[in-house]
Amino acid sequence: MQVLYTASALATGDGRDGHVRTSDGIVELDLAAPKELGGAGGAANPEQLFAAGYAACFHSALRRAARRAKADVTGSVVQAEVGIGPNGSGGFGLTVALVVDLPAVPRAAAEQLVAQAHQVCPYSNATRGNIEVALTVREALAA
Repeated sequence: MQVLYTASALATGDGRDGHVRTSDGIVELDLAAPKELGGAGGAANPEQLFAAGYAACFHSALRRAARRAKADVTGSVVQAEVGIGPNGSGGFGLTVALVVDLPAVPRAAAEQLVAQAHQVCPYSNATRGNIEVALTVREALAA
């Protein structure tokens, strides 16, 4: 694979209760483990960052698929929900649910676009076979 861009981030402090900063300084955040994981909460956490990145990346892939299909993606939204929990082997695992709104696209076409986006999205390709990813079209035109 020819790498076209590389993002670099540095984590310091105490992991989930530390600090992250990208090499260009655009992203710089304190982190706190969520209360649900026994932390203090009140700051960003890795699952939120992963959800934000996946939602943005998938939305971009969806818009690309829609352009190819000449579909109207006006009002489209992608919500990513990232869950974390014990994996049964002493560690933790993630789940992802992608909920897509395509209000201007008929349901069957919307489901096809979401499936196509899932095949080309870099996050989807990176997680395929490693993380359960549920795809839902929440809003679409009735056929």
